[in-house]
Amino acid sequence: MKVNNIHQRTVSSPIQPVGELLDSLSTTRDRLWPSESWPPMRFDHPLGEGAQGGHGPIRYQVTQFESGRRVRFRFTGPPGFCGFHEFQLISKSPEETIIRHVLRMKTTGQALFTWPVIFRPLHDALIEDALNKAARQLGLPAGKSDWSGWVRMLRFLLKKKARKTSA
Repeated sequence: MKVNNIHQRTVSSPIQPVGELLDSLSTTRDRLWPSESWPPMRFDHPLGEGAQGGHGPIRYQVTQFESGRRVRFRFTGPPGFCGFHEFQLISKSPEETIIRHVLRMKTTGQALFTWPVIFRPLHDALIEDALNKAARQLGLPAGKSDWSGWVRMLRFLLKKKARKTSA
């Protein structure tokens, strides 16, 4: 199955302060990734080409990094995720920036089931939370995270599973 999943938000901010949010990804002072509610993004070394890591069960490697503008991650797991996801910053005007997250992949094997049923709803909620966090970090109004009942149930089941495996 081919997947083309895009989330974006236009923020009333020049690109430079938004770029600082992007460059903070996976650091101890991450101002973009919503690690308050989701598994943190972690890498084996600082954000840059070649860094390997991910968040929760999603694994990837940084394949392209343009400081303050763009970072692309190639999936290395889970099995059946063949493609990439990336954050892009696009200057719409001197005072407006588009924050875009693009996920393009082909799913195979069990991912033909797990992507649409489990991972996509969680992914969509996480990325919307990241866009809300970006707006708040820039001092702008942000939408409220309104997770669907399905997302809340999946999160509950995953937390329960994590507690069992750590016990």
